[in-house]
Amino acid sequence: MASRVATSPNQLNNHPKYKWYVLILTALTGTFVLAAPGMCLSVLFNEISIDLHLNLLQVGLIWSVGSLPGIFTSLLGGAITDRFGPKRVLFVSTLLLGLAGAMRGLAGDFPSLLVPVLLVGALAPLISTCAFKVCGLWFPRQQLGLANGVFTMGMAFGFLLASLISATVLSPWLGGWRNVMFFYGVLTLLLTIPWFFTLAVPPGASRRGSIENPSIPIRKAMAHILKLKNIWLLGLAILGMGGCMQGLTGYLPLYLRGLGWSGASSDGALALLHAMSMTFVVLLTRGSDRLKARKWPLLGMMLMTTVGSGMLSFSNGWAVWGAISLSGMVRDASMAIIMTMAVETEGVGPVYAGTATGFLLLCINIGSLIAGPVGNQFANVSPGLPFTFWAGMAALGIASLAFVKVSKSAHSDVNAALAESEA
Repeated sequence: MASRVATSPNQLNNHPKYKWYVLILTALTGTFVLAAPGMCLSVLFNEISIDLHLNLLQVGLIWSVGSLPGIFTSLLGGAITDRFGPKRVLFVSTLLLGLAGAMRGLAGDFPSLLVPVLLVGALAPLISTCAFKVCGLWFPRQQLGLANGVFTMGMAFGFLLASLISATVLSPWLGGWRNVMFFYGVLTLLLTIPWFFTLAVPPGASRRGSIENPSIPIRKAMAHILKLKNIWLLGLAILGMGGCMQGLTGYLPLYLRGLGWSGASSDGALALLHAMSMTFVVLLTRGSDRLKARKWPLLGMMLMTTVGSGMLSFSNGWAVWGAISLSGMVRDASMAIIMTMAVETEGVGPVYAGTATGFLLLCINIGSLIAGPVGNQFANVSPGLPFTFWAGMAALGIASLAFVKVSKSAHSDVNAALAESEA
């Protein structure tokens, strides 16, 4: 048993170039499978709502309801990833997600748009848990924050790209929002090809009983993760942060148009948020690796999100750009660091990385499900009031993170995990 643990760092170091290829492919998956196809809805809602006769509440539901099936598939999907390995799960879920995403273009009314959005919401968490699992398998602790940061940077680039070109370039060029959905669906399907030929774990890691990829029964993995107090606290932290940013990004373009901003300026404001996130995510996550500290820098980042979101409640003009920059520069970095902290929690490590990150994605989906419909309802009282609600959600995340105990070792309790998997 001890010899298996001792050889795992060498297995990683024997493939220094290939692991960067795997990381780049993972980041591209975040861009073109998860982020861009999802974010395009936000900037296309004006066009979609006119075509399908949707009201503001229905827009909020479409934006948030994808989180509902994720509540049920996130934890289970993480456990399935730990059981069967990330490559097979990622390949199948990407294939199905591409088809479901393209189906959105066939919608003729609110219910027919709702169905594929729910399917996308059910499948997306499986791809995210696979991505974080891949990073945990290929990268040691001193590079894990960076690896997760590169993946989330890929997602930030997808958010930025979709918000910039989906409504102003792709829709006019392709002939409407429906063809934009088909376009992103095809891109997603194309990415299944390199994954089919890619090693998702280092050679030797698939041995039964190996630290990197033991064959852990699904129920046992879920029961193990749900016993860890830190995972619950991190889940509440990411629930608050994820809900805040989900509500903010879905409502911001509509809110700014209501203030009299042009369509290009409104979409540009959302693009700035994603650009700031993409610019700083690797710097901040790599900084947490070098500092060997996650919690206190993360608390500062979450405070910036809270302040930035709250400022949007009463800001206009240039103050809006400042508030967006403040929230955006730490958006994806904070998410990546929370996920990294989950993998580094005692009793988790690479062994249970899929299940742990799956639980956190479950919490994100709960927060997102609450944030959109509830926050948008506050707009009936005052257009800026939803941002105050979402700032409160981020503040809840700060309070939860304050109680998280910093792990002394990223891979402590590994022997117990291995023994459990072989029982």
